[in-house]
Amino acid sequence: MFRSLIFALSAFSSVAFAADYTENTLDAGKVSAQGKPVTLLGKGVAVGDSAPEFKVVDANFTPVTLSSYKGQAVLISVVPSLDTGICSLQTKHFNEKVAQQFPNITMFTISSDLPFAQKRFCKAENIDKVIVLSDSVWHDFGQKYGFIIKDMGLLTRAVLILDKNHNVVYKQLVSSLATEPEYASVIEKLKAL
Repeated sequence: MFRSLIFALSAFSSVAFAADYTENTLDAGKVSAQGKPVTLLGKGVAVGDSAPEFKVVDANFTPVTLSSYKGQAVLISVVPSLDTGICSLQTKHFNEKVAQQFPNITMFTISSDLPFAQKRFCKAENIDKVIVLSDSVWHDFGQKYGFIIKDMGLLTRAVLILDKNHNVVYKQLVSSLATEPEYASVIEKLKAL
C-alpha cells in the first residue's frame, strides 16, 4: 500500500513537473540519447544573451545564485548525473585539467543529483577546484537555461562560459548524452577572455 502511494505521488509529481515548463524551441532537435532525439524543457539561452539569474544549492543545501559571483567570469559544466561514466569524466576533466590553467575563472558543475550524492562523489573523486551545485530543489537553472530533459528530470550535457558581466560568450550543447564535450574549443574561448 505504502509503495503504491509513493509510486502514485512520484508519477503525479513527474507529470506536474513536466507540465510546468514549455519546450525549449531554441535548441529543439539538437540533443539525442541512445540515438533518439530528446525534448529539452525551459527557455533556452544563446550566445550574446545576458545569463539569467538562477538559484541552486550546494552540498549543504545552502542556496547559491549566479549574482553571488558578480564581476567574475564563470564556466558552467552541466551534466545529467555525476554517478555516470561520462559525467564523471567531464567533471574530473574540468577539475583536474581546466581549473588549474584558469585559476581566475570560477567553475561550476551543475547536475540534478541530490547534494548528498554530489558530496559523496566529490569526496571519492577529490573534486576540489570546481564548485559542484545541485538543481534538484527548484529546477531553476535547468528551466531558465532550457536544459531539462523531458520525462527524465535530468539536465542535458552542456558547457557555458560567461564573461565578467555574465553575458553568455560560449555555449556548447553536446549533441549526444553519451559523449564528452569538445574541450579544445572551451579552452580556446577561456584563453580569449
